[in-house]
Amino acid sequence: MSEALEYYSNHTAQIEVVRHDRSLEQIVFPIPEICEYLTPETKKKVYLEAKRDDQGSKVADFFDKSDIMYNEMNWQKKLRNNPALFNVSSHMSLWSNIIFYCSLVINITVLFFYPFSGTVTLPGPYFSGLIWAFLLLSGAVFVALPSSSTLVCMAVNCLLRMVVSAGPEFSVTFLGIALIFFKAIHLISIMGRMGTFNKTMSQVLSEYELMYDIFLLILSIVGLFMHPFFYSALLFDVVVREETLQNVCKSVTKNIRSIILTFFFAVILVYVFAILGYILFQDDFLLDTSPAVVGGNMGPNDHCGPSDRSPGLVSQPPSQPSDDPEPVKERSCDTLAMCFLSILNQGLRSGGGIGDVLRPPSNSEPLFLARVLYDMLFYFIVIIIVLNLIFGVIIDTFADLRSEKQNKEEIIKNTCFICGLERKAFDNKNVTFEEHIRNEHNMWHYLFFIILIRVKDPTEFTGPESYVHYMVDNKCLDWFPRLRAISLAVEEGADGEQNELRTLQAQLEKTQQTMNSLFTQLESLRDQMTEQRKLKQRMGLFHNAPTISNLDKH
Repeated sequence: MSEALEYYSNHTAQIEVVRHDRSLEQIVFPIPEICEYLTPETKKKVYLEAKRDDQGSKVADFFDKSDIMYNEMNWQKKLRNNPALFNVSSHMSLWSNIIFYCSLVINITVLFFYPFSGTVTLPGPYFSGLIWAFLLLSGAVFVALPSSSTLVCMAVNCLLRMVVSAGPEFSVTFLGIALIFFKAIHLISIMGRMGTFNKTMSQVLSEYELMYDIFLLILSIVGLFMHPFFYSALLFDVVVREETLQNVCKSVTKNIRSIILTFFFAVILVYVFAILGYILFQDDFLLDTSPAVVGGNMGPNDHCGPSDRSPGLVSQPPSQPSDDPEPVKERSCDTLAMCFLSILNQGLRSGGGIGDVLRPPSNSEPLFLARVLYDMLFYFIVIIIVLNLIFGVIIDTFADLRSEKQNKEEIIKNTCFICGLERKAFDNKNVTFEEHIRNEHNMWHYLFFIILIRVKDPTEFTGPESYVHYMVDNKCLDWFPRLRAISLAVEEGADGEQNELRTLQAQLEKTQQTMNSLFTQLESLRDQMTEQRKLKQRMGLFHNAPTISNLDKH
């Protein structure tokens, strides 16, 4: 009996729909078999990324995505027939983590050991044995207590042992080959998960996630066969993996038009100041420069012949140390273009503006006051106002994005996805908010019902199913409950009945008290009539006195 109830509970669902007369109706239906193929990743993505409309409801966006989720269910059902592709596609997050950590280890190796040499110089004679000891210890711990942390520790020790024994160049090459291998597996898993094999070329090219991973695969191949410096671009994948970094980038890109226009305004101001500087202070643009020197250590594969050197560079042997060249004053405002570039380069990067890099004027010069005004105007207008406007736009945008994220998390946590009722509406009620979103208004139950009317024969529809089928075909969302739930309506009806009963009971008690008062008065009147009858009999005044029965008749 318990197994039958459990089977019924796992294969049936319930929803609440709004009928034409605006009344709520509860529907219990069997869950279609194809709904079992909806992946957890898709559920999470739809739940977190559903857009709210003008009324604050997410139902419209959820309804629009129902076709996409139904197509994914059909593809996942076909994917189960290919076990190899299914197993690869089921571990997308694992392949993604392996790829990121491989690229991280490659760049750390390049950072510390480039240019590569044949061997690695150890800091001490016992360092190699210490690495072997840590490797064996981590392996033993992983065998005894297998977990992700012990596996990572053992992998790090293996990589360190490989760098010391085989050399950094071989290690980078080996990790590069492994990176390409896992990236290809990850790409196949993405294509299997998205159903790329059944799509047209235009649909494939519109898949931005797939194009992004293909670009990363190309970078991995270029890094292996051309130069290891290309591996550095793979580290930007951390932006895609972390939402916080995405908000940092959005703080710049969201209001990019305002930032570009403000920077363009700053360039216009720099151009105006370049004209003033070229006319009035051309001789003050004397910048300190130093002659370039070619020399130093180079990698074994990096050779620079005489033809590769730029003219005017002084070549010095690396074994012969030379004194630091003395700075040379160079005029940088002989043309308007040079003046503009000097102000744009030096003026915007200096904390005090262009006045920090120009020749300090003497107070006896005729243009001393004009030079002071020139430096101060550049500092206040360009440095303080314009540049801070750009920084302010970026900071305000980041603060707005953080507030939007917090507001979104608050809505997801405390608001029903379907009807929009808040958690506080279920305080002190028989049904809790968690029970409401799990049983009464489960968003996935509504999707399963939409799938049911897609796969079910229309001739077998029930009355509610025919009604919802008609609403779905007409893209009408009025059948979704809005700020309503049957459980709350029942409790409100029960509260109203209890109030009516209390009112009737009070009226009944008041009527009883009135009747008791009338009965007391009647008894008093009867006693008085009896006394009067006895008195009349004694006096003999009335020979035909009325009896008590006659009085009762009257």
